[in-house]
Amino acid sequence: MSTTPTKTNSERPAIMLRLPWPPSVNRYWRHNRGMTHISREGRHYRDRVAVECDLRRVVAFEGRLAVQIIAYPPDRRKRDLDNVLKALLDALEYGGCYVDDSQIDQLTIVRAPKVTGGSVTVTMREIAVESH
Repeated sequence: MSTTPTKTNSERPAIMLRLPWPPSVNRYWRHNRGMTHISREGRHYRDRVAVECDLRRVVAFEGRLAVQIIAYPPDRRKRDLDNVLKALLDALEYGGCYVDDSQIDQLTIVRAPKVTGGSVTVTMREIAVESH
């Protein structure tokens, strides 16, 4: 897991994180006694991402964001890429990468070849707000 600053058009450089493969949205939520909560696996993932963000001294973006995700699955099983997003984006918010995931105006996810254990590379950068 690593962070590499990348220059963009904004004054603040982009942030690139290499993170572990997130739990599927199907394993992220648990229902118990009529209540919905984040599963133990989801909380563990969130904590791992928060530790990585803390180690890299990530400072939360406050403006509008473009986020690019490259997903390296752990195996060749058929997977829906959208199942990767919820746990990952929530963990990035929890880890302090941004104030709220509603800041994301552009979101791209690309499937890459499988790697042992799986991983994701996330690049976040501030973008200009267009007025209409």
